[in-house]
Amino acid sequence: MPDHAHSSDPAVQAQLDRLAALSPGRDILGLERIAELCARLGDPQDRLPRTFHVAGTNGKGSTCAYLRAILEAQGRRVHAYTSPHLVRFNERIRLAGTLIDDAALAALLGDVLDVAEGLHASFFEVTTAAAFLAFSRIPADDCIIEVGLGGRLDATNIIPAPAVCGIASLGIDHEAFLLAPEGGTPTRPAERIAWEKAGIIKRGAALATLAYPPPLARVIADRAETAGVVPFVEGETWSVKAVGDAFRWRSMDGELPALLRPRMAGGHQMRNAGLAIAMLHLAPGPKPDAGAIERGVAAAYWPARLQRLESGPLAKLLPPATTVWLDGAHNADAGHQLAQHFAGDARRIHLVTGMLANKHPSALIDPLAGKLASITVVPVPGHEHHGASTFGPEALAADTVEAALAGLTVDPVTEIVLIAGSLYLAGEVLRANGELPD
Repeated sequence: MPDHAHSSDPAVQAQLDRLAALSPGRDILGLERIAELCARLGDPQDRLPRTFHVAGTNGKGSTCAYLRAILEAQGRRVHAYTSPHLVRFNERIRLAGTLIDDAALAALLGDVLDVAEGLHASFFEVTTAAAFLAFSRIPADDCIIEVGLGGRLDATNIIPAPAVCGIASLGIDHEAFLLAPEGGTPTRPAERIAWEKAGIIKRGAALATLAYPPPLARVIADRAETAGVVPFVEGETWSVKAVGDAFRWRSMDGELPALLRPRMAGGHQMRNAGLAIAMLHLAPGPKPDAGAIERGVAAAYWPARLQRLESGPLAKLLPPATTVWLDGAHNADAGHQLAQHFAGDARRIHLVTGMLANKHPSALIDPLAGKLASITVVPVPGHEHHGASTFGPEALAADTVEAALAGLTVDPVTEIVLIAGSLYLAGEVLRANGELPD
């Protein structure tokens, strides 16, 4: 699916237009095209600093945010490649701690597209090659790479063995891409997706994972054993213990001295932070000290993941003091995490949602069913999406998020508003509310 990237900078937009003309316009898994594209660029993926590679259905972006914040709190220069962007394409590439600027981005895309003729490389393959090229040119101490889709055949998996691989939460998503039959692979959906995500495991790389149900844990363990890697597993060799809104992290080697308080909301963020700490615990080379870990966990931020909206143009459409949450949740695992977060809140939820046509409304509606005061369905601009009828007979339709919010009757004492269902929609919300990710 194309990411419909646009830029207000004419030079960047010119390169994005070139990319749109060259790309097949959809996601394509496989390493052949990215390997050839990188070869034409001199194999920049082979010249990266110490690298952390993170896969997962949900939580991988947040895990990357914790990795970066902790390393930067230690004073290290960190490259990061993440996806998708929410508002500006620049969000995907961070060079030594700073988002790539428009002039550098335009030149970088031009360098890649100049050698991409005839490859039919996808949008993500071109942008991945661009990130690797930038990382090979700009000095840094560390490099964090988020898997785009799956793992085994994702364009980011062209990198040689990283210092550490991390696997975050596992669930069902992107079925059309990841559940295609292939001889000798698991056939049950959840196990097949775990097998694909574990495809980032490489001989010579350390591996940290969350805890999974036994069938998925066996899949991960088998893939690790084949690569000669001993996994560092939550609940076995490291753990997170919640203490109110904070947590303690411990491993076989001992416990961190401080209570760690994430800035990001949700109990699942404690586990994401714990996974990042586990990856850093395994990494060869300099380790962040306890103070850097404490500061990094407190500072880490990843937009549109249980983000409370500030007082902007969108939020002001609601009564004063209304609590408005934004989340990109679009699959069952994320819906469950939302339900867990709001379980202790007695207030009812006005859900404003827009979901892509290839997602399942039940992923949000079922976990939140007992708390919903209303459902208003909006389009996801530029994408095929569900209409209100697929969310049930009580769901209302609105042409825009602005119209949806303006049409709500909310009691700020007993009710809250949740905007969820798509990261693409979340980007539109942040743009409209004047909260650009940086």
